[in-house]
Amino acid sequence: MMHSRIRFRQTLFATIFLGLACLSTFSFAQTAAVPKKAGANSESTSANASSESKVRDIDGVAAVVNTGFITRKEIDDRIASLQKQGAKLPSDTATLRKAILDRLIIEKVQLQEAEQDGVTVSQKELNKIIDDIIARNKTTFADFKAKVVASGMSFDRYKEMLRNDIVMSRYREREVESKIKISDAEIDNFIAEQSMGKGAAARPVSSSPVAANGVDEIDIAQIFVPIDPNAGAGTQAEAKKKAETLLRDARGDVDFLKLGEMASKENPKIKFQELGYRTPDRLPQLFYEAVRNIGGGQLANNVVKSPAGYHVLKVLDRRSASAPQSQQAPPQQPDQEPATSGAPQNIMITQTLSRHILLKNRAGLSDQDAERRLAGYRAQVVAKTADFGDLAKKYSEDGSAANGGNLGWMGPGELVPEFEQAMNRLQIGEVSPPVKTEFGWHLIQVLERRQAELTTEKQREFAKAAIRQRKFEQAYQDWLRQLRDSATVKILNVEDAATGNR
Repeated sequence: MMHSRIRFRQTLFATIFLGLACLSTFSFAQTAAVPKKAGANSESTSANASSESKVRDIDGVAAVVNTGFITRKEIDDRIASLQKQGAKLPSDTATLRKAILDRLIIEKVQLQEAEQDGVTVSQKELNKIIDDIIARNKTTFADFKAKVVASGMSFDRYKEMLRNDIVMSRYREREVESKIKISDAEIDNFIAEQSMGKGAAARPVSSSPVAANGVDEIDIAQIFVPIDPNAGAGTQAEAKKKAETLLRDARGDVDFLKLGEMASKENPKIKFQELGYRTPDRLPQLFYEAVRNIGGGQLANNVVKSPAGYHVLKVLDRRSASAPQSQQAPPQQPDQEPATSGAPQNIMITQTLSRHILLKNRAGLSDQDAERRLAGYRAQVVAKTADFGDLAKKYSEDGSAANGGNLGWMGPGELVPEFEQAMNRLQIGEVSPPVKTEFGWHLIQVLERRQAELTTEKQREFAKAAIRQRKFEQAYQDWLRQLRDSATVKILNVEDAATGNR
């Protein structure tokens, strides 16, 4: 069975660029003025200086990046785009503008490097991608163009931003993703450590005993205090202090779930999340290392620091994912050779049959509008005035619509985390509230669940995917840091809004 994560990406390959474009308002690299050599014509030098001054007066240059620059208007445009999408933005304007500028600098450097390396998108390719977006949105070119213009940008500007997004994606794939190599030995070691090897042997007795041929599943909840990776030392110290305070409170006589909910209500930036039962390979490595030696009902000893922020973790429960006694192999006959302790063992997993209605990220559809539409569909299903499958056929915006939104049988790790977590909380027949993922907004209904055997081949597929994801996250962050460190950047004025229009 093809993984639904792959299925999602195939279905939404073109349209995801539209969502990215709504968040991207940067321009192509422009050549900055080069100082004249000694003895050059002073009149020419004066003209160049006057030209540069004029550009600065009109655009309001915020930063010079290598041989290009970023204007304050670009920052204004990015903020305006986020506001139109209903994004929750920091109330501190200076902090917001700095964060936006940092992002624009990274994007600018990527585009400059891609251009130098010859990564391009032809006009024919761009037109084909736009045609695919229009087809998947089931609209006409005229209507699509009108929606783009209504969102506050010209259609030429939209095409430029879309081209830039594609260039950056191709450059990232070439420089990072294509260079990740996974050996058979790595896969073998991963499976051994997670199922039967030293990783399993090192784990303590949990709230649910783990069978010899089983895999320990861990149910973790977290309170997450986010930080901007480019935030100053003072902001990071404040976030760490808040997380440590929450950890101290959690050690007292308080319900961790209620503590997380209260913290989230007091500060919407703080997130509370229950990850659900997961095998170690489906947990972030930082999380697993923090909880691998603690049992159910216990807190991680320390706050966990990740590139995204600080995490307070609690193990809610542990259980075995091994096969039930009735499904275990019969006793061996005397003339049979016993299985070696190092031989791979099949594992039982829970598969879920679900369906969904998807509203994709796109220009002209804000988060509030998508959430409101899906809430309306949910109300109809709950009131039994409409059938979920019929609504999916009519309104869902991906390839599963023709089948009433049916996604087929899916196992752990085959769906994006936000979708899987919401799905796992549902009872059979229950419909979720609207759920946001990287692909858009979903309404989910669980139809059935079953126990299935995870074969050795599947184990290797899952192991390879987990290793690749782990390597990519680290490689991607390292790559971005190297790009940023190698760039020549001069910040001029980020706090003021632009004084004119380009």
